[in-house]
Amino acid sequence: MSDKDNSKTDTSRGEWWVVTQLLLFGAIALAPRYLPDVSIWPAWLQTGVTPIGIGAIFVGMLLAGGGVFSLGNNLSPFPRPKDDSEFVKRGVYRIVRHPIYSGLLFLALGWSVLQTSTAALVLTIVLGFFFDRKSAREEVWLSQKFAAYDNYRTRVRKLIPWLY
Repeated sequence: MSDKDNSKTDTSRGEWWVVTQLLLFGAIALAPRYLPDVSIWPAWLQTGVTPIGIGAIFVGMLLAGGGVFSLGNNLSPFPRPKDDSEFVKRGVYRIVRHPIYSGLLFLALGWSVLQTSTAALVLTIVLGFFFDRKSAREEVWLSQKFAAYDNYRTRVRKLIPWLY
């Protein structure tokens, strides 16, 4: 249900965002094994990483899973909304505008912590900046497609529920 004219002079769906995202995920997953690591993890933290990592992974699964469920048929791997998409603000979208990105970020954080991998943690921070930029581009398209999106953006946080 489009509220605004969505004239498409740019026909890109955001494919390069998806490719870059997949490369970052691969780098985070492989970093503990293949990248040299400089340990910044204090000894006391290394013994307590399991509950922290599992907690972050659990939060990530809830956010990403809730986002996928709430989007339903609107789900697309690309940041540009589908032509027939509807504006979704139900479910987890009531507390964060990009719950799938948030969830993936928490999953990467949990993995990095469980592996006590400084390289993976640094790449997770890069992923956070990446999702901030990707979501900014996506929000331009969402604002063009849905008149109510600008109001929604003022009320709901972008990537980290209640914080950012």
